[in-house]
Amino acid sequence: MKDLEIRLKNTPGAIAEMGEILAEANISVEGGGVWLSGNKGIAHFLFKDTARARKALEAAGIEVIKENEILIQKLKQDVPGQLGKITRLMEQAGVNIEVLYSDHYNQLILVVDDYKKGKFVSDKWTNEQ
Repeated sequence: MKDLEIRLKNTPGAIAEMGEILAEANISVEGGGVWLSGNKGIAHFLFKDTARARKALEAAGIEVIKENEILIQKLKQDVPGQLGKITRLMEQAGVNIEVLYSDHYNQLILVVDDYKKGKFVSDKWTNEQ
């Protein structure tokens, strides 16, 4: 799976339009969210087939800014401090977290500026848990 960064209009119905386009193409969103940045909506959504999602969105005139590799982590929900610990480990490794959200399985999704370093930290975290 990968993350697509998508620019949406800041108008009522923009998210609905995107969802309908994806539905018509039989493409499921696996997680993500939308934020307002300035006067533009910036969406980050997780897809199993980013090429198909990109094609459907761009054919409808919706801008896909970029495709991102992701790191996936399952934090222990009953253990306070998990988010702080893993994000601090990323910082200590010199990895900047650009996007953070959850998928439909309550997994943490991270888009980082240095995927290789981030993956090393993520894999080490997984093995130590």
